[in-house]
Amino acid sequence: MSTLQVQGVTVRFGEVTAVNDVTLSVDVGVTGLIGPNGAGKTTLFDVISGLRRPSSGRVLLDSTDITSRSPHQRSRLGVARTFQRLEVFGSLTVWENVVVALESRRRPSRLAGGLLERVGIAEFSSNQADTVPTGAARLLELARALATDPSLLLLDEPSSGLDRAETDAFGALLRELVGEGRAVVLVEHDMDLVMNYCDVVHVLNLGRLLTSGSPEEIRSHEGVREAYLG
Repeated sequence: MSTLQVQGVTVRFGEVTAVNDVTLSVDVGVTGLIGPNGAGKTTLFDVISGLRRPSSGRVLLDSTDITSRSPHQRSRLGVARTFQRLEVFGSLTVWENVVVALESRRRPSRLAGGLLERVGIAEFSSNQADTVPTGAARLLELARALATDPSLLLLDEPSSGLDRAETDAFGALLRELVGEGRAVVLVEHDMDLVMNYCDVVHVLNLGRLLTSGSPEEIRSHEGVREAYLG
């Protein structure tokens, strides 16, 4: 059974349909969610994480219908998310940001150092979070998400601000997380990252699911090239 199932989800904002009858599933592995700006990717993340109720359709986590659950309840069930716009506690240190997430799950604060090491930003541990480079702040968001020990990790443009070497290290970390039995979903514009590290890719265009497949299948899909890859 899939970790996540999105069944016939539609989201309307007045006369505008941002997500239109999208059905997809996510298993343990790295799943890419790509498409042009305005395709509905972040809105779909909002529905999965509980920040927005769909106009119609359902979201299931491990076969449990979570459509009406709050973001807090979904987090308790194993859903963690990062955001396209950075959401760190700027007045706290990098280490304190991770401790807050650990304490929210009653996990020991001593784990914070290891999480920062794992994502590669231990050197910024004592820095105030709003003073670190954008790439480091992105990785801090990932460390905070991992602090909750999620089974489903939703990452919205996580490679923004990372250089090529950092992006490759990030991709390797994603594969490690999959080895721990986690499902990871990326909204990402870095096609090298998507094609090199994703197991499955879903393509949205104008709110609809255009196609799904392996990176090789997506790369060769004529409709995807016309709508997005160019």
